Amino acid sequence: MGTKAAKAIDRTGEADLDDRPTAKPRPRGACPALAAPMPTGDGLLVRLRPAGGALTLAQFSALARSAAEHGNGILEITARGNLQIRGLRAETVKRLAADIDAAGIAVPDGPAIELSPLHGIDPEETGDPAALEKTMRSKLAQLLASPRLAPKLSLIVDGGGAFGLSALSADIRIVAQPGAQWLVAINGDGETATPVAKGAAEAAISSVGEILDLLAVRQSLRARDIDPALLRARFPAMDIIRFLPPHQRQTPLSGLHRLKDGKHVLGVRPEFGQMRAPDLTALLDDATAHGATAIRLAPGRGFFFTGFPAGTAPALQITSSKHGFTVQPGEKSEYVAACAGAGACGSAFYETRALAHRLITAAPVLFDGSLTIHFSGCSKGCAHPGPALTLTGSADGFGLILNGLASDLPDERIAGGRIDFAIERLAQSIEDNRNAGESAAACLTRLGATSVSKAPRQE
Repeated sequence: MGTKAAKAIDRTGEADLDDRPTAKPRPRGACPALAAPMPTGDGLLVRLRPAGGALTLAQFSALARSAAEHGNGILEITARGNLQIRGLRAETVKRLAADIDAAGIAVPDGPAIELSPLHGIDPEETGDPAALEKTMRSKLAQLLASPRLAPKLSLIVDGGGAFGLSALSADIRIVAQPGAQWLVAINGDGETATPVAKGAAEAAISSVGEILDLLAVRQSLRARDIDPALLRARFPAMDIIRFLPPHQRQTPLSGLHRLKDGKHVLGVRPEFGQMRAPDLTALLDDATAHGATAIRLAPGRGFFFTGFPAGTAPALQITSSKHGFTVQPGEKSEYVAACAGAGACGSAFYETRALAHRLITAAPVLFDGSLTIHFSGCSKGCAHPGPALTLTGSADGFGLILNGLASDLPDERIAGGRIDFAIERLAQSIEDNRNAGESAAACLTRLGATSVSKAPRQE
């Protein structure tokens, strides 16, 4: 996409917007970029990763207004900290791209490279991920642009600090180490990824190039699929690399955070990661009045306000709450993954957020933070790609999956009108059977699927 988003759609050089070719929808299973939006039940969906995950408040406001004008006004922040705009049409995607250009929002070419959210402003950072990314995109431009790379190839550059990326899995992760060193690892998170190389920035970038070369051997290859023999042939010293896993503290995103240099950032989360354009623009107008200057998108379906004077922090927290954004850690909605749902998505069979609201009140034991509850309007599972306690909508009701994907065979099928009662019974079963201090997740695991799935049927 480059610094001009419309170039992702308009390769003709024509100045007249109406003469540009419409964006070609991308099939499901690929990343829905501006050049290839993805068809969903409520139109086309575009996912954006602005350069560095950073936007000025004016840019974010412009994006929200464009989402309202050209889409259905719903914006989402994903679990990986990317932006999604919903309800677009083929002819309006190019107009969105033109608005992004006009706002000066840079969207780099090639696969998204996720950086630690407070890069450059966190004094606890071990390395400079933005500088590494810039050099890597320059030196590996041809490899990163290869059409043979998997559409969902994921790369992380983690500089460490208070909000690192150790919890995120990636095909390729480059992690800052002491002494101006970088560790290159593949296929996993900060604990499980396989280290293949370690060295200064130039050596790390060269190693990433070697991995990309291996991935481009076969169309859409992922890091987990690389032949171990080929990997060791490229990285003969990989088995003797010594490093300590980061053990980064998992600081909750929401709330006011004081950095080591005395500056503050405020983490906010739209409820369930979803927000409507009018609510977002109202929040950004008030945040500007309180002195905030920019935002940083962050994993965990939220973002940080930055640049505000410490004295305005309480007012910024109040206005964020007023507009429906969470600013306190531990809110039960943090443990929910909910898709857009019926009313926003034509594929959904139920109103996901409405049901989530009801069950947070009726079955609080499920929202103790030990598990993710996935409210999926259909079997596609757009909101959460991993295993969870999942409620999948269907034409004949709901599928309850105790620890799996929305597309999995349900452990129990529940008629539509009985869903509230069934989940309340499941929650009561946990209350009745868990040991002292035992979490909901641990109790469900101990009881087992066969035993637990009977609970929703009990009168």
